[in-house]
Amino acid sequence: MAFTVRRPQLTLAEKFFLPAILAGLLITWKHFKNSLFGKTRVTMQYPEERWDSQLPSYYRGAPTLVMDEWGKERCVACQLCEFICPPQAIVIQPEEIPNDDPWAKVEKRPKEFNIDMIRCIYCGLCEEVCPEQAIFLRKDYSITGYSRDEMIHNKKKLYELGGVMKGLIFKWNEKK
Repeated sequence: MAFTVRRPQLTLAEKFFLPAILAGLLITWKHFKNSLFGKTRVTMQYPEERWDSQLPSYYRGAPTLVMDEWGKERCVACQLCEFICPPQAIVIQPEEIPNDDPWAKVEKRPKEFNIDMIRCIYCGLCEEVCPEQAIFLRKDYSITGYSRDEMIHNKKKLYELGGVMKGLIFKWNEKK
């Protein structure tokens, strides 16, 4: 059974959209008045003012590699972060640790570790999957470069950005 829905009869003002236009102008006038008398701030002066103090604790920024307090790499080149990365922004080339090295029990370390920051979607999966707590997300939202090559962070740059992280490090733990 079909129902007929009748269109409402519009007044002349409604046909010319006058109530909608006046409502929009009223909102614009309120914003203008508030900004004119300094009740609201409209623009943040970006290079001088930053959002760092307002970032939430769960903010996911740029991924970086960290070292332990003795200057050793935490990454064991397990490549889990490379496999889990949805846009495939991480590329790891592992190498074996020589037998004469005191930390040879780890077997591997990254020879090359590159993250393409143009491809990275800042999902945080690499940080979650890392068994050695070697990769962390910084609270950084201003990642720029003049070329595509500058946006590919190599192992050296990732360690510079990540710094040192103290705490339990699984790959150096003798109980493991």
